[in-house]
Amino acid sequence: MSHLNKDLRIIRKEFENASEKLPDKIRLGNNFVDDFIFENSEAADIPINALRVIFNIISIIGNSQFRPNDRPHQLSLFEEEFETDNNTFASIKIRNSKISPSGSTQQVVAAYEFLTKFKMGWYKSENSKGKEIKTFGGLISIPSYDVRGYTTFLISSFWLKKLMVIPEYNYVLYNLVYNIRNNKHVIFAIWLSKIPEMGTSVKLSTLNKKFGLNYKTANDFCFKFLKPVRVNLNKYNNLTFNFKCDKDLITIYPYDISKLVIRETSKVSKEHLKINRRLNYFKERYGLEEGEMVQFFYHYRNIAQTRDLIEKAIVEFVKANRILKKKSTDYQGFAFLNEIQNIIKMNYADTKMGELFPKGYPVII
Repeated sequence: MSHLNKDLRIIRKEFENASEKLPDKIRLGNNFVDDFIFENSEAADIPINALRVIFNIISIIGNSQFRPNDRPHQLSLFEEEFETDNNTFASIKIRNSKISPSGSTQQVVAAYEFLTKFKMGWYKSENSKGKEIKTFGGLISIPSYDVRGYTTFLISSFWLKKLMVIPEYNYVLYNLVYNIRNNKHVIFAIWLSKIPEMGTSVKLSTLNKKFGLNYKTANDFCFKFLKPVRVNLNKYNNLTFNFKCDKDLITIYPYDISKLVIRETSKVSKEHLKINRRLNYFKERYGLEEGEMVQFFYHYRNIAQTRDLIEKAIVEFVKANRILKKKSTDYQGFAFLNEIQNIIKMNYADTKMGELFPKGYPVII
């Protein structure tokens, strides 16, 4: 192959967030997520500060993103601008404090070095006229400090297209990379945004490989990895999830917290007040932590049928402990919820629905 001179770069456009206005959420194109973050269905171990660079790139170009089916003319303009010559780039400038809020130059440098070297190579794309366009580099190229407090760099037409031309995309909260410091948790949140509402079941070995982990059992994966992830997403994301495991199969159900929030008003019904008092009672009596309460509280507040099952299970739970001459309050936090979950599961198994759908019982933890 006759290599192009990678020093001959053509700069077509400059992007800069002049207003410094921060978005609530960004649009991550599925093509970019699949090819850059989850190549061959395995998540890249991208450091949190490098993820901040990616989130800020998307934030800056956000107004230029489009779906080609909705705006075919915009696709033609993109091709004319970026897909007529080899080694065509856009220039982007980001404030350094966006990458390292603590002001660490070392963190900023490390983030840009990672993205410069990661997936560095020759890339080919083809425009609508069948012309092949070649580009050399990683996601970004030749970062520099032309203006104090900022880093300017180039992004190739190959990756820019995956970020701007988004036939399919999902929203992710912009502040996720600032509120959550664990990069694997953020990458999991990105993956979760692609999961269908009905959920997905995945083998332990597949999930270990996907996220670069090495848990021996599905139970370990769920409670040592998924549970801490869920605590973070419950606090900082609009999309979180439930999970359960059966042998080596792990099932994950995403759900949107923002749709579940009950806004208190001056005209709160007596039923809501009664429910809230009951939940506060459980919280204080059984030492429920914030991360443990989300799913339990959601089911109790919003699903009357499940609320009845919970109340029935609690009655049986207290009665069983009295027979054993034990205090129900000996079970605190997750231990309490686990007991109630087990009783619900057993009671459900005795019903007609339990015979038809053995795994259809409500999951409250």
